[in-house]
Amino acid sequence: MALILTGCGKKEAAPEVQVEVQAQHPEVGPISAHITADAVLAPLAQAAIAPKISAPVKKFYVQRGSHVKAGQLLAVLENRDLEAAVVDNQGSYTAAQAAYATATKAQVPEDYQKAQLDLAQARANLDLNQSIVKARQELFAEGAIPGRDLDTAQAALVQAQAAYDSAKKHLDSMQAVSREAALKAAQGQLESAKGKYLGAEAQASYSEIRSPINGVVTDRPLFAGETAAAGAPLLTVMDTSALLAKVHISQVLAQQLKVGDPATVTVPGVRDPVSAKVSLVSPALDPGSTTIEIWIRIENKSGALKVGTPVHVAIQTKTVPNAIKVPLSALLNAQDSKASVMVAGADGVAHKKQVKTGIRDSDNVQIASGISPADMVITEGAYGLDDGTKVKITAPKSGDEQ
Repeated sequence: MALILTGCGKKEAAPEVQVEVQAQHPEVGPISAHITADAVLAPLAQAAIAPKISAPVKKFYVQRGSHVKAGQLLAVLENRDLEAAVVDNQGSYTAAQAAYATATKAQVPEDYQKAQLDLAQARANLDLNQSIVKARQELFAEGAIPGRDLDTAQAALVQAQAAYDSAKKHLDSMQAVSREAALKAAQGQLESAKGKYLGAEAQASYSEIRSPINGVVTDRPLFAGETAAAGAPLLTVMDTSALLAKVHISQVLAQQLKVGDPATVTVPGVRDPVSAKVSLVSPALDPGSTTIEIWIRIENKSGALKVGTPVHVAIQTKTVPNAIKVPLSALLNAQDSKASVMVAGADGVAHKKQVKTGIRDSDNVQIASGISPADMVITEGAYGLDDGTKVKITAPKSGDEQ
C-alpha cells in the first residue's frame, strides 16, 4: 500500500514543445518604393477620320489592321460633280488672268498715255490762242482790225483754256485715283476667280480621305457604295508603336515623380511585367477628382500589347541601395501598429524583436532598425508564435523554394 501511494505522488514530466519554422538571414541589397494604380492601355495617338462632305464611298484602299503612313490615301468618295466644278472655276480663273494682263499691260497704260497726249494737245492749242489774242490786241490798238476779230480770238482763248484745264484734271485724276483703282479692280477680279477655283479644288480634295498620322487602321464601319456622312467617322487610325497607361494619383504622391522615372506594367496573359517610363506628369489638378494624371509610356513595336487592355502599373520612386530587407511574410503587426519579427536564437528559442520598417515592395520590406544581417528571421510559422517558444528550423517545402 505504501508503494502504491508513493507511486501516485510522483508527477509525469511534461513533453517539451518544439515548433517547426522556416527562417533565413535578412538580405542586404537595393529596395525601391512603388506607387501602384490600375489603368487601361491607350494609343500613343488616335485619329477618327471623318469626311467634310456627304457622298457615297467610291473605293477603300485599306482594311482593318492595315498599317498606314501619314498622308497615305485611305479612301475616295464619289467626286465627279466636284471635279466638274474645278474645271469650271479653273476656266474662270484663266479668263480673269487674261483680263488682268490686258488691264495692267494694255488698257490702263493706253488710257494714261492718251490722257497725257490730250493734255499736251490742249496745252499747244492754249498757247496758240494766247499768241493770237496778243497779236490781235496789238492790231486793234493800231486800228488795223475791227473789235469783232479781237472778241472772236478772246472767245477761242477761253475755250482753249477750258479744254486745257479739263485735260489736266483728267490726267491728274488718272495719276491719283483712276489708274490705281483700275489696277485694283483688275486685281480684285483675279483674286476672286482664284479664290473660287481654290475653293472648288478644296471641295474636290475632301473626297480623298488621307491618314493624318502613322498607325494601324482599327475601325472601318462602312463598305464601298455606302454613303459616308459629313462629320461621322469613316476610318479610325491608331498609333500603337507605343501605348499609354494613364493613371490618376494624389498630389502628394505625384510630387515624388518626374518624367523618365522607371515603371513596370503587369498585363493579363503576359508572364513578366513590361518595362515602361513616366512620359507626362500633368501640370494641373483634375478639377473633378483633385488628382494628377500621370502617363506611363510602354514601347510596343511588336504590336503584342492591345489598346483597351486593363493593366496594373507600378511606378518606382525612392530607392535605398543597401537596405536590410526581409520577406513580407516575416513581418508581424501588433494591435498598437508597432511592427515586429520573430528571430530564431542560437539557443533554439524564438525571440520577438521590435523593428522599424521603411520601404516596401511586392515581396520584401526594409528594416531600418531592430535586427542585423546576422539574425535568423523566421519567415514562415511566426504568426501566433509566443516569445520564448522552442523552434526547429526546417528546409522550405519544394513549392516554396525561392
